Formats: sequence, C-alpha cells, structure tokens
Amino acid sequence: MKLRVVYRCTECAADQPKWAGRCPSCGAWNSLIEDVEDAAPAPAPSLGGVAAAAPIPLHEVDLMAGTPYPTGLDELDRVLGGGLVPGSVTLLGGEPGIGKSTLLLQLLQLWPGRTLYVSAEESAQQIRLRADRLGVGQPDLWLLAETSIAGIVAAIERVDPQVVVVDSIQTVADADVGSAPGSVVQVRACAHRLVAEAKARRVSMVLVGHVTKEGSLAGPRVLEHLVDTVLSFEGDRDHALRLLRAVKHRFGPTNDLGVFEMSERGLVAVPDASSMFLADRRTGIAGSTVTPTLDGQRPLLVEIQALTNRMRPDVPARRSAQGLDSGRLALLLAVLERRAGLRLSAHEVFASAVGGVRLAEPGVDLAICAALASAALDVAVPGDVVLFGEVGLAGELRQVGHARRRLAEAARLGFRRAIIPANSANGVAGIETIRAATLPEALALAGLAG
Repeated sequence: MKLRVVYRCTECAADQPKWAGRCPSCGAWNSLIEDVEDAAPAPAPSLGGVAAAAPIPLHEVDLMAGTPYPTGLDELDRVLGGGLVPGSVTLLGGEPGIGKSTLLLQLLQLWPGRTLYVSAEESAQQIRLRADRLGVGQPDLWLLAETSIAGIVAAIERVDPQVVVVDSIQTVADADVGSAPGSVVQVRACAHRLVAEAKARRVSMVLVGHVTKEGSLAGPRVLEHLVDTVLSFEGDRDHALRLLRAVKHRFGPTNDLGVFEMSERGLVAVPDASSMFLADRRTGIAGSTVTPTLDGQRPLLVEIQALTNRMRPDVPARRSAQGLDSGRLALLLAVLERRAGLRLSAHEVFASAVGGVRLAEPGVDLAICAALASAALDVAVPGDVVLFGEVGLAGELRQVGHARRRLAEAARLGFRRAIIPANSANGVAGIETIRAATLPEALALAGLAG
C-alpha cells in the first residue's frame, strides 16, 4: 500500500499538497494538519443497507416523533429541554477526566429500556470497574469494546438498543477509509455513518468528543454540523463543580445550564447552585463581593474575591485572574485608576470567582471593581449587599439584561440591598435597589470612597 502525506483543514476538510498558515479553500488560519492516507482513492463509505427515506407531505409529519424522553438526570434534562429525542445525535465534549463517562454511565443506568455503551478507548474491564464504583447494575445495559465502525454498526443491529453511547468518536475507524484513526477524514466518515444509523433506526446516539487545549472540540468543524446537539461539559479538576451547557440544540433552546457536583458515587445534581457557591463565604472580609450573574437563563449568586499587594518600584506588578477574563480585569483596573482615582499600577492584583465557576458576562464588572477597591482600601463591603452592572470606559454604569431575575435570586438568598445601574428595570419585593450612574458613585454607596 502506497501512502501519501496531505494537509487537511479541520474547518472545511479540504486537502492541500503542502502546509500553509491559511486554508486556501475556506480562509481559516492555522487549520491545516498533517495526515497520511492511501494514495489509491478509497471507495465511498457504505451506509450498511440503510434504506433511503421517502418524501411525505408536510402535514403528515408525526409531531410526537420529536418528543424528548427524560433521562432521569434532572440537570441533563434541563439542558436538553426535556430529554433525549429518538433518532437524535448528541455530541458531548469536555476535558479528559472531567466526568463525561461517569455522566453517560449514570444516564444509561437510569434509562428504562435497552442501551449500548461502546468503549473505543477503555477495555471492558475498566468500564465494569467504573460501573461497580458508581453502583451501575442495569441488566439491559450492554457493553462493547470496539474501535471498528463496522463492528459497532453490527452490534447496534444485534442488540437493538434505544440509546447508544460511543466513547469516543475520535478513536473509531472505518477500514474503507485510507487514513489513520482520529484524522479529519476518519472522524467525518465515522460520524456520517453513525448519524445515518441513528436516523434510520430511531436510536438516540451520544458521541463523546475530545477537546483541544483551547477548549474547543477536536476534529473537523463539520462534526458539529452533522449532529443535532452539542453539549459542553466543563469544570475545574481542583473543584467538585461541573457545568453542562448546550452549544447547539436543534430541539430546544441553548440558554440553560446544568450544575453537577462530583462525589465518590458519581455526579450529583445541584438544583440550588447559588447556595452551594456561597456556602463557605465569610462576611466582613475586605476584597469580597457577591454578584448575581446569569448563565443562559439561570441566575447564580457568585462571590468575587480580590487581593492587592503593594510592590517595590523596581518589581513588575503581577495581575492574575481565576475564573475571570484577564483582559477584562486589565480594562477594569485602568477604569478604576482613571475614573475612580484608585491607583493600583504599583500593586500585585489577584482576582477570582470562587467555586471554580467561570464568569464572562459584563454584568459582573461592578462587583469586580468593588472587590478590587475593597481590597485596596482594606474596607469590607456590607454582607447584605450585592452588585451588578457593566462598567464603561468613561466610568459609567450600563444596564444588563434580566435585572429582575438577578434581584429575585439575591432576595431569595437573604440579601437586602443591591447596587445597580441607574437605568436598570424596576426592582422586586424583598430587596432594596440602590441606583448609581457612575462607578465612583457606586463605590461611594458601597462605603468604598477612596
């Protein structure tokens, strides 16, 4: 067999004879990766006898065929809009060791019908050991350790399951495709085959995907276009918190969040995440504030902590952000110095979102600024106060969306005052709203006048 080296784009899967910084076909930068394939053209992949669908009138389409079936995991059902739809294909991505296999084993344990778990990475013994640790003993859960797409399709036909999990799609290979497992061509061909099987057999298929060091799904971008749903499973290995988000969902919205806690017995749903984030909070400490943030449609109360330390003039000041955007932190430090007169250029600055959560929305700007000012002035923000609002470059406070939902969540957790932008929506019962038009005004209302 004669092999040849090609450079294949991870975005559009186009082949190029040599490497380039930009793909000539789609224009994506740094997307060409080296691949080895058979020089002879490979035959077109077979659909394994899957019958072609016949056209039907629109009014005869069965709407009940798209009804989701609950998985038994409430937080997963929240993100999926009710559960898994028969014939749907879901791609679950996340870092290694974050708990993807644990989540899926728990899903199959709770599913009332026959299921199939395909392990293309671990042996059957390894999966059995994990299942025993989690207490998974579902008699209708079948296990297959296989990397060949032909073997997987044959097992699906033999077992006839309702749900199939393939862990992971990057390690599955098709013998008819002249390329190495994990290559763009292999991932695309195997995903095509599994999607066709899912649609034809009305099987709910869940594919596990690897992620790159940047956190995006590895493989060709067409993989995300092929599937119906793309889920992102995130978390910090040093914390027990795990967050599940829908990046794409053809059967419902993508604006909800599932929260889990990793325990010795697997993943446990956290219906009241705000209480969990604030469980270890200490009041009366300088550098600590609480902000009601919004992740999708779910309001969360998160503690922001900051620490400043004055350095010698000849030592560069360090800035560190954990769970916060470092670029946004630098911007807010500049606004604090120019608009609020708080000079931190000679200070080390450390800022973090407590609990392992990552905050990217601009609504947490005011709370970050207040935490930085509190740490620098060594003055604590009152324990019953929450803050939210976007901070502009001119030092103005801008309103953010769903203010009433944020305030309602703060009132539910016992907070009595909220410092918010002047143009925000009307408040809710149980919490006093204190409005400020500028950052210096808001800091003064929080007792942080420099």
